[in-house]
Amino acid sequence: MSKPLSGDKRHRFTDWAGQDDDAPELVAAATVVLLRDSPGGLETLMMRRSSKLSFVGGMWVFPGGRVDDDDYPEERPDDIYAASQIAAVREAAEEADLVIATDDLVPYSHWVPPTTIDKRFATWFFLAPAPAGSVTVDGGEIKEHAWWRPDDTLARHAAGEIDMVPPTFITLMELAEHSTADHALAAARSRADDIPHYETHIALDGKVPVSLWHGDAGYDAHDASATGPRHRLTLHDGGWQFERT
Repeated sequence: MSKPLSGDKRHRFTDWAGQDDDAPELVAAATVVLLRDSPGGLETLMMRRSSKLSFVGGMWVFPGGRVDDDDYPEERPDDIYAASQIAAVREAAEEADLVIATDDLVPYSHWVPPTTIDKRFATWFFLAPAPAGSVTVDGGEIKEHAWWRPDDTLARHAAGEIDMVPPTFITLMELAEHSTADHALAAARSRADDIPHYETHIALDGKVPVSLWHGDAGYDAHDASATGPRHRLTLHDGGWQFERT
C-alpha cells in the first residue's frame, strides 16, 4: 500500500515529503483527470505536450500544471490543497477549454517525484466528470488530445506508440478497473479519508530503472534487489511491469 494522506497534511507537503538539502525544491502542482462515458466504456481526456517543452516534453498527460501564486485563496494564503483545487480548475480551462468547478473535483492521489530529477512537482491528482463542450487545445504547449479508454491508452504505451510518466500509468491502470465515470468517482470518494500518497524512490535492476513506493522491501534502501513485499513499477523498454503485494 502507499502511504495514506489525511488530516491537515493535505495543506502542507513540507511536513511529510522527504526533504533532501541537495534536491531541487518541490513546487506545488495539480492534475485533473476528466472522465466521461462512451459506448465502449469509461474514457479519460489525454493530452500530448509539445516535445519542445523542458518538462515531460512529448508525453501524454492529463490536464494540469504548477500552482500559481494567484491560486491561493486570500483567506487561506498557505493552503496548498485549496490552491491545488483552483489550479486544477484553471488548467482545465487553459489547456482544454473546459469549465469545471472546484466542487466537481474528487481528490484521488498525491505524488512526489524522486530527488534525482531537475524539476520536482508535488502534485495533487483529482478526478472530475467531464463537462459538456468540445475540447480545444492551443497547438503550442498542448499539441493534440484524445478521449481514450484507460486500457487502450496503456496498450498504446506498451506498443511504443506513446510516452507517459509513471503517475499517469498508475492512474490509468487503476481507472481501467472501473466501467463508468460514476463508478470511478464513487470509489475515489469512498477513500477520501485515506488518499494514497506516493513519494517515489528510484533504483536500478541492472540497467532498468525501477520506481519504488512505500511498502516495497527495497524502498528505504533504494534497492531493487531486496526480497520481500513489492510496490514498484519496473520500466522495461518492452513494457512496464507493476507489482504490488
